[in-house]
Amino acid sequence: MKVLVATDGSKYGQWALKWVAKLPFVEPPTVMALHVLDNAKLLLPFRTKLETQRVEAHAARALKKITKQLRLLKLDGAARKEQGAVSQTILKRAPKRDGLLVVGSQGLDALDRFLLGSVSTKLIQHATCPVLVVKGEAPPLRRIILATDGSEASAKALKFILAKFRPDRSISKGRRAPIHVTVVHVIAPHPLAPIDVGMTIPWIKQRGLKVKETGRRLVEQSAQKLIEAGFTAEAFCRFGNPADKIMAVASQQHADLIMMGAKGLSDIDRFLLGSVSTRVVQHAHCAVLVVR
Repeated sequence: MKVLVATDGSKYGQWALKWVAKLPFVEPPTVMALHVLDNAKLLLPFRTKLETQRVEAHAARALKKITKQLRLLKLDGAARKEQGAVSQTILKRAPKRDGLLVVGSQGLDALDRFLLGSVSTKLIQHATCPVLVVKGEAPPLRRIILATDGSEASAKALKFILAKFRPDRSISKGRRAPIHVTVVHVIAPHPLAPIDVGMTIPWIKQRGLKVKETGRRLVEQSAQKLIEAGFTAEAFCRFGNPADKIMAVASQQHADLIMMGAKGLSDIDRFLLGSVSTRVVQHAHCAVLVVR
């Protein structure tokens, strides 16, 4: 699998490469580590020639550091430097649907984040391949939260785990332990529920029972597929705000990674509830992998 790691010389970029090295890929990935020399930083009106030279020197040092890190992590790949708008340049070089794009949740400094906005948010919204946003050092992958709502995107998230990840991890002296996946389905309060109090209670009960049963079948079927593949798995159904509940389960389970689809089940849900994947990426304490 082709993997593009966007790195800027910060600790977040270093973490991104370490995540690629530690993820339990079925096949070793081919990695391109991309450092983008940002036009927005070079073309600022108050930027002096000396400051521009410093930025370029920093980019050269970062490229050497990235190349060394690739070698130390025993990753098959190379480092590359390009100049341009950060998000657009990364998207241009990102692999197609069968690859993976990895990025840190923040840039090198506060000024970068102020000027560029959230690069990771732009990438999960516009990349055609899955995007992994990392937020810390790469742990041994023990616990995954798989959020599902029956949509095509969440089905692809399940397929990604089954096709790309080994079901177990090395622990010591050749021993291996299965990776545990918690499958979560969150039933959100419907935005079009009746307003009249007299009809609200029976309407909610009737719809709630039907939706709960559908959700229960969905997570149990997904968990069963994971168990058959060699993972350990359990199924959770929750009521409430999808993003908040997904993050709450991740916190309770001490998850290392949240996996989810980029889009929900319906256009009206996305419009009224906002982008669940974007909110989770922005606020979750662990890494998040968004699949298209």
